[in-house]
Amino acid sequence: QNLLAEKVEQLMEWSSRRSVIRMNGDKFRRFVKAPPRNYSVLVMFTALQPQRQCSVCRQANEEYQVLANSWRYSSAFSNKLFFTIVDYDEGADVFQQLNMNSAPTFMHFPPKGKPKRADTFDLQRIGFAAEQLAKWIADRTDVHIRVFRPPNYSGTIALALLVSLVGGLLYLRRNNLEFIYNKTGWAMAALCVVFAMTSGQMWNHIRGPPYAHKNPQNGQV
Repeated sequence: QNLLAEKVEQLMEWSSRRSVIRMNGDKFRRFVKAPPRNYSVLVMFTALQPQRQCSVCRQANEEYQVLANSWRYSSAFSNKLFFTIVDYDEGADVFQQLNMNSAPTFMHFPPKGKPKRADTFDLQRIGFAAEQLAKWIADRTDVHIRVFRPPNYSGTIALALLVSLVGGLLYLRRNNLEFIYNKTGWAMAALCVVFAMTSGQMWNHIRGPPYAHKNPQNGQV
């Protein structure tokens, strides 16, 4: 009981400093693998160092950070679940121990017993959006996390710049606005909108397809 209390206290202290706890091989074996443990641990196995050139790892890490921060600063935060990360360059022995040869990979380590097949997140089929990870965590732990994303003002800024540009152009050409009635210009603008809508981007935005698919014939991603 004293050992368990010490482990939980240490994890809570680390969580108070940073939502995602970085782990090396020793920390992983002590706090994730070794009993006693009455808490769940979500581990992201990744390779974030620039020399690894894993762009997907960086994108997945951003979503993982959003989810971890949502849990850390929610009113339901408790010692039932901890978010951790193992980078290949800091814990290569952990990758070897788990026979893991790909990154990123998300695994859930339950309070009792070994992880089952469902405790490995199907990233290739579902993607790595924070909302999808939250649903998977709810299925595995009964911990429900409401995802809060930081405000993104890039769209608002771009719209303001566009309006300013158009307004400035109209002001400079205020004595000669015949170009507004140019049919060719409006036709080109309409074609651009049509091509954008039929390119597939709007379909992706509405339907939210998986990040990647497996070929059913040969299993290739």
